[in-house]
Amino acid sequence: MNKKKSSSEIASLASKTLTSNQSSATAKKLAGSVLSQTKSNNQTGVKMEEFAASVIKSTKYNFETKSLAGSVLSQSNKKR
Repeated sequence: MNKKKSSSEIASLASKTLTSNQSSATAKKLAGSVLSQTKSNNQTGVKMEEFAASVIKSTKYNFETKSLAGSVLSQSNKKR
């Protein structure tokens, strides 16, 4: 089990992303995952892990979206 939690800085970015009308559905999906891991022991599931990895590999997403994806991946199960 991974005991990492989202930092306050990345949680703030996630909150802003969810409330912004200009954020993509991809960014909002990642932001929701980040916030669900802020004050809990939740860890990233396999499907979200694969989704976040694809965002990081892609050239079409901005720095903020990739930061959210990185946070999601950092909280995945280390054994996978």
